[in-house]
Amino acid sequence: MAATRLELNLVRLLSRCEALAAERRDPEEWRLEKYVAALEDMLRELKKQSSKPAPELLNEYSRKVDFLKGLLEAEKLSSSTEKALANQFLAPGRTPTTAKERTPATKTVHLQTKARCTGQMRSELLGTVRPVLLLCPACVQLPRVAEGLSSDEKQSAVELDAVLQHHQDMQEKLAEEMLSLARSLKNNTLAAQNVIKQDNQTLSHSLRMADQNFEKLKDESDRLEQHAKKSVNWLLWIMLIVVCFIFISMILFIRIFPKLK
Repeated sequence: MAATRLELNLVRLLSRCEALAAERRDPEEWRLEKYVAALEDMLRELKKQSSKPAPELLNEYSRKVDFLKGLLEAEKLSSSTEKALANQFLAPGRTPTTAKERTPATKTVHLQTKARCTGQMRSELLGTVRPVLLLCPACVQLPRVAEGLSSDEKQSAVELDAVLQHHQDMQEKLAEEMLSLARSLKNNTLAAQNVIKQDNQTLSHSLRMADQNFEKLKDESDRLEQHAKKSVNWLLWIMLIVVCFIFISMILFIRIFPKLK
């Protein structure tokens, strides 16, 4: 099915939004937010059309628009930790928006945003060392304190990376488990479908055999009825012949042997 004008405009605007999201923007930048709002309106109109795209393509459009919307909401958070946590729950698109892309642009934006949030968290953690050093009265021990705090903050940054990596591994593991469950459900559905199909075939065969047996039973019943009628007719004739023979014998007996006086 050929893409409609609304779908083409949606794809162009979506590609433009992905390009803007990949760039470093000023806090006062307003275009991306307006573009995403326009994307939501266009997506709603596209779903209402009679000649709308396939459901898989519509789901992919919705996934990318939701990703951009969640990205904007994550950027409005004040803490870098909250931004990193919010970015962990964002789901980028699975397919490229345009034919020029080798990998989905939203996935690239997601990786860039995660790296940027991680860098901000490291900067905030390492930046807390300087105010502590300025307020310390023991100036002789400044190098040791700075060295100790720097190692602690580096360890905290490493632990934070480990936590983020752990969350990412958990998400990948959860996605694999969901995929495995979906495959298992599909296999079970196919197996149940085959069993139901075999049961239907068995039931149809049983019904055909029952119909054939009913027809045979009906034929045998008709034959038995006819046979019973024939046997009754022969018996009636025999009884009539016997009665006639007895009647004639009685008359002859009376004629031959007259009554005694």
